[in-house]
Amino acid sequence: MKKLCLLVFLIFLTSLAFPKYGYAFGSLQDLIDSAEDGAIIKLEDKTYEGNITINKKIEIIGSNKTVIKGDGTSNVVSIRAPGVVMRNLTVMNSSMDRNSSEEYAAIKIYSDGNLLDRIKISRSFHGIYLSQAHGNVVQNSEITGLGKGEIANQGNGLHVYYANSNLLKNNKITGTRDGMFFDYANDNTILDNEISHTRYGLHYMYSDHNRFKNNIFFFNTGGAAVMHSSGLTLSNNQFIFNYGHRSFGVLLLSANKIEIEDNTFFLNQRGLYIDQSTSSSIRKNRIIKNQIGIELWASSNDQVFSANQIHENTIPAVSLGGQGQNSWSENGVGNDWGRTLPSLDLNGNGIGDEPISYQSSFHQLIEDHELTYLFLKSPAIAVYEKMNALLKKNKTMFEDTYPLVLRGGDSIPLVWLLLGAAASLTILLKGRQWLCITFGKNGRKT
Repeated sequence: MKKLCLLVFLIFLTSLAFPKYGYAFGSLQDLIDSAEDGAIIKLEDKTYEGNITINKKIEIIGSNKTVIKGDGTSNVVSIRAPGVVMRNLTVMNSSMDRNSSEEYAAIKIYSDGNLLDRIKISRSFHGIYLSQAHGNVVQNSEITGLGKGEIANQGNGLHVYYANSNLLKNNKITGTRDGMFFDYANDNTILDNEISHTRYGLHYMYSDHNRFKNNIFFFNTGGAAVMHSSGLTLSNNQFIFNYGHRSFGVLLLSANKIEIEDNTFFLNQRGLYIDQSTSSSIRKNRIIKNQIGIELWASSNDQVFSANQIHENTIPAVSLGGQGQNSWSENGVGNDWGRTLPSLDLNGNGIGDEPISYQSSFHQLIEDHELTYLFLKSPAIAVYEKMNALLKKNKTMFEDTYPLVLRGGDSIPLVWLLLGAAASLTILLKGRQWLCITFGKNGRKT
């Protein structure tokens, strides 16, 4: 009897000493339900059964081998209270039902002001889904999808729906449908994320005034697709080797007043693809070694291109569907076209002595035959261009009145060369099909 009383007394003292900490045992949902607001729940190195709902302000802390595994029928974790914190754990196995109106996810957030930090997610439809949830932070997390062969059967890495003023920082997303998808989501900040092997690394729909900085996209079908949105800022991002028949670094479609500055577009099928868009500013970007540097449709007007390095693309820029009203310089500052379109600068002021005008008949091929993209590297394209030049059938694609003439050549930084070499090696290892898609070969064995 004395031993039992001593045990009860020790338990009582422990509860007084640690009033806000819970140590996980039994059902995780029961532990959450019994915790007080503000409690900190420390999980063990083991697998806990989902699905769970968090309906109070608590902090859940895992460790290296902590896993919350759903039963495959719903969201694994549903956060419905504000101020929830989850750190350092793995969440997996949500429902994969594509036909449900619920849009299942590993973690679905319905509330404001929550923090997800160092979360690993796999085997789920969406990774993290913010649903009408504002002021949340998702950082330092890894979301792994099913891979590109399963794009149609899964959701997005980070899905932001009617959710404003969130911070998404330093996350790594691979193999999902879209890396990040924004739908009616405004004033969000997206920093230092890495996205690869998706359909679109970034996909905006009806989302305004978002800031997107220091992110890297590689091996996606499309880097960033900005559609029906306005007032976005894309700065200091890298769009590298986004490949495929109609792929791109950045697509602007029905997008207005987009600021694209200090980004790198390297080894994409098309660096920039602009259609039905107005009043965007494209400044100080590096558009290098793409198949087409800039593809600009006549439905787009009032774009301003200034102080960009547009070097060594197979086609530097092409205007399709006619000529829109766009400007290739601003305040006396044009673009640096490198060795592709060299310019004299006899007075040494850094501005070419004569305007640069680029003539081409290539636009007609693209408009008439979409598969022309497959043959950009073919010698037949160069012959076609020269024949049309002799027959005076070429048209002006653009005119840069104040082309830049920079000193010291147009050398490419070593990191880009290494990335290009790695990309080429990956293609060779993967097989001839990627070569056909990317470089326009016929793929036949000899």
